[in-house]
Amino acid sequence: MQQIFHFVFKNSYKLLFLLFLSISLLLTVQSHSYHKSKIISSANFLTGGVYAQMNSMSEYLHLKTQNEALALENARLKMLLFNQPDTSKVMQLDTIKGVKKIDIIVSKVIHNSYNSQENYLTINSGEKAGIRTDMGVINDLGIVGIIEKTSENYATIQSILNTKSQINAKIKKSDHFGTLKWDGKNTGYVQLIDVPRLASVRKGDTIVTGQQSGIFPENIGIGTIDKVYIDNETNYFTLSIRLFNDMTNIGHVYIIKTKDNNEINQLELETTTTKK
Repeated sequence: MQQIFHFVFKNSYKLLFLLFLSISLLLTVQSHSYHKSKIISSANFLTGGVYAQMNSMSEYLHLKTQNEALALENARLKMLLFNQPDTSKVMQLDTIKGVKKIDIIVSKVIHNSYNSQENYLTINSGEKAGIRTDMGVINDLGIVGIIEKTSENYATIQSILNTKSQINAKIKKSDHFGTLKWDGKNTGYVQLIDVPRLASVRKGDTIVTGQQSGIFPENIGIGTIDKVYIDNETNYFTLSIRLFNDMTNIGHVYIIKTKDNNEINQLELETTTTKK
């Protein structure tokens, strides 16, 4: 306490000067609108800067939540898109029956291999989320692969960059189709084999999933024709397809569940058995 009194007495002139200066500044600001506006503007500038920094930090902390919300919204939009009939053909109820009954499950890739012959992706959703084997997997740009194995909370996807992968695909401008495979060489390209020579093919033509696929809805994007090869022995085209997707960089994916798959597969199995 004595030190406080000693400090006050020792610096009394300085403290008194600061007191009078503060009072004079306060009176000046209160009595002059120009000075008052300047003080308020400066205060707003400082507080605004602080709030902007706090908001930026808050937005950064909530990026994960926002990304998940965007993924859910994309899934909803894709569901609406897939439920639209193919306008390039006359609508027939039988041909679009399977397309209208689609569920989409959102998931995230937690592991992605792309440097071997048989590549797989792992996602953080499994049987608990309704995922089963043989479901098609896509993202915003096109097909990714097919569900291979599942556990309660995880699943693996057979990537289209897998030499065992075989998917029905077609040239978008026509009904000519073939089998989509990968030769195990370039991660940016796959091959569409057994395309009839009667088909009109040109570099840049779009390749999409075919109507004979029981896993993917028709017209899901795959890529564009980059090169055309002719197999003289089989009289078929082999097309080199540049993928829409960068398969080395896959984030959120959408798992497609076609509700009529089991019914169709069972019917086809029974038909084959009856013929025998």
